[in-house]
Amino acid sequence: MSLKPLSILILAVSLCLPAWAQYNRNRAVPVEQVSYGEVESVRDIQRSELVEDRHRGWKVFGGALLGGLIGNQFGSGSGRDVATVLGALAGAGVADRRSPGYNMVQYRLQELIILTEAGERVMVVQDYDPGMVHHAGDSVRIVYLSGGLVRVDRVY
Repeated sequence: MSLKPLSILILAVSLCLPAWAQYNRNRAVPVEQVSYGEVESVRDIQRSELVEDRHRGWKVFGGALLGGLIGNQFGSGSGRDVATVLGALAGAGVADRRSPGYNMVQYRLQELIILTEAGERVMVVQDYDPGMVHHAGDSVRIVYLSGGLVRVDRVY
């Protein structure tokens, strides 16, 4: 395999990591399989991703509203109306420039290599959970959920 297809494969896998790591609270998901094993190795991974700011429209609206209120303080009659509109446009413009469209989000993940009771090695990448830190030698339960999701928990 040449270097270019390998780099494309690595990029595709890295883009899919957040989908593998999802673990939502308060949601029932059918369990397809449960197996048990022992953690052979743990590797902490940090990944950055650009995420679109979902509140940007409200920020621009707020800037327009504030600018309109300030502009409304000047002039009288139709001059006040013009000042209000110009203030709203200026406020929206300032809010738009000061509000980035994307935010950088840091993901903290763990890559676990697990030797199952059946003798298979499985690699799982999941969100780091400070309440469930895995170490080599830990006995774990691997829960395979519908939709291709997997969750690894310690067995006590």
